[in-house]
Amino acid sequence: MAPSHAVRCCQRGLSWIPVVFINLVVGWSYYAYVLELCIYTIPDIAEQVIYLLIFHMIFAMFLWSYWKTIVSRPVNPSKEFCLPKPEKEQYEKEERVEVQQEILKRVARDLPIYTCTGSGAIRYCDHCQLIKPDRCHHCSSCDQCVLKMDHHCPWVNNCVGFSNYKFFVLFLGYSSLYCLFITATVLQYFIKFWTLCQMKAIQNCPENQLPDTHAKFHVLFLFFVASMFFISVMSLFIYHLWLVGKNRTTIEAFRSPVFRGGTDKNGFTLGFSKNVAEVFGDEKKLWFLPIYTSQGDGYTFPTRLVTTDCEQQTLYHQHISKCSTDGETNGRLVGSDGVHSEEQKEDVATMNDEGPMVAVTMENES
Repeated sequence: MAPSHAVRCCQRGLSWIPVVFINLVVGWSYYAYVLELCIYTIPDIAEQVIYLLIFHMIFAMFLWSYWKTIVSRPVNPSKEFCLPKPEKEQYEKEERVEVQQEILKRVARDLPIYTCTGSGAIRYCDHCQLIKPDRCHHCSSCDQCVLKMDHHCPWVNNCVGFSNYKFFVLFLGYSSLYCLFITATVLQYFIKFWTLCQMKAIQNCPENQLPDTHAKFHVLFLFFVASMFFISVMSLFIYHLWLVGKNRTTIEAFRSPVFRGGTDKNGFTLGFSKNVAEVFGDEKKLWFLPIYTSQGDGYTFPTRLVTTDCEQQTLYHQHISKCSTDGETNGRLVGSDGVHSEEQKEDVATMNDEGPMVAVTMENES
């Protein structure tokens, strides 16, 4: 028991190394930009003030969103999804998989669950001993089930999920903006210092060039680091914006969720505006602030298939009521002799926003 506890403590300590590394890089970039570039290198006071004001605004938003992602702990499923004591004892004693599934189905009958495994079984976590809510997955690094889990990010030493996904996307956005601003403003001085180094090498250095101080090494290195981080972080930011627009997690992008009716990669897609609102909320003025505004409770999510089925049934009953009241006979649905032809047996309606093809079969009630 003691060795395993010591190993877990070591793992937890080592998991903070990427976070410490990022903070050291950010701390050095602050020193290099504010002191070595703006204070010691840029001669124009107005340019210094403008650069410092914009830099500190972006820097503050970057740090705010970054640490909100770190400190926002993952949300775990509630006790409602745990097996009651009698069913739990029966489940643990039972060795037959099919009987275990029957136990889980009885318990899950009253739970808001629409997804299952690829084989159609109830999603159950043997480690946490609970029925997994939709979009919930077990994280081996955090050693717990996480609601709407996206992935485990070592750079924040935290699981990205329902509680902090908005903060994570904002962190990617502001870190991209931070690197872009540094790259754009440092570029002209990078070129001057680079030219100075080349001229000095050939012993033809003009007297009106920038001073040959240690600041040039910080400026040169700052440009390389900021540009490389910008390329990597920006690509990840664009990818997660695409996921937000599709209402998918990283796990769902690689493995489509399985509903009771089958696999559907767009099962949680509700339309672009609703997808964005589910992560960032309805108030657009709060979208860019690292303040929690996500919709829902993390347990239940509007599903396209379930919503479509309900809407389609409503439209179908309204249509039948109208035909009965008006005494109409729709030629596409019922023939004049009361017998259904092949075209009259099925009316296929295409739903908008990438909706599925819903087949409504009309039965002869006479």
